[in-house]
Amino acid sequence: FSKWLLDIGDGKINEPNDGEVEIEIPEDLLITASEDPIHAIVHEIYGNSFVKEKDPKFFKRRAILSPRNEDVDKINQYMLSQLPGEERRYLSSDSIETSDTSVFDDMVYSQEILNSINISGLPKHELTLTKGAPIMLLRNIDPKGGLCNGTRLIVTQMANHVIEVRIVTGNGVNQKVLIPRMFVSPPDAKFPFRMRRRQFPVALAYAITLNKRQDGACQNNTLNVVFKEIFDNI
Repeated sequence: FSKWLLDIGDGKINEPNDGEVEIEIPEDLLITASEDPIHAIVHEIYGNSFVKEKDPKFFKRRAILSPRNEDVDKINQYMLSQLPGEERRYLSSDSIETSDTSVFDDMVYSQEILNSINISGLPKHELTLTKGAPIMLLRNIDPKGGLCNGTRLIVTQMANHVIEVRIVTGNGVNQKVLIPRMFVSPPDAKFPFRMRRRQFPVALAYAITLNKRQDGACQNNTLNVVFKEIFDNI
């Protein structure tokens, strides 16, 4: 698949042309099952063994890419529902920084509104985890120790205010570390206030969005499923 994309970029597919041409995706690169597309996508990349898989390298080499957060959420929740063991649900504590607030702001931006904010780079208000689930770090915590934005991890233990994880990619592979709840703010200034969310700075990583596909997040031979919308920009 990666070679085919490179050939498109180099103009080696459907030559010659006048600068614009329709390119047909080879059948062997497509997942055509339609009765249960999420199951088909998951089975293609993770098979049925992921439920009992203990080797971190298994998840290190696999990812499902999508440009839409909605699709990523559906796949991640489906995968999580297949894992044995008890799930734990963590709710964030959201607020507006005092210097940016007024009585009017407090009335307009209720807790429900703050809780509903869901943008890239910000952990979700409601985070559901279980042991063995792959997750991705959403901020730099300890770059020298291998805890960087985009680092992939495996959940090993869960408590009320801290989770224990095993590092899967980057520096410190196979090390176990503790990640606490912490304050995280949206990475851009699209809001007329500065919001703070106290939550674990992680997200499930069976499926990830394109902007989180960083160098080192997956290897060159990663097994990827790519959603069709990605080709809109090719």
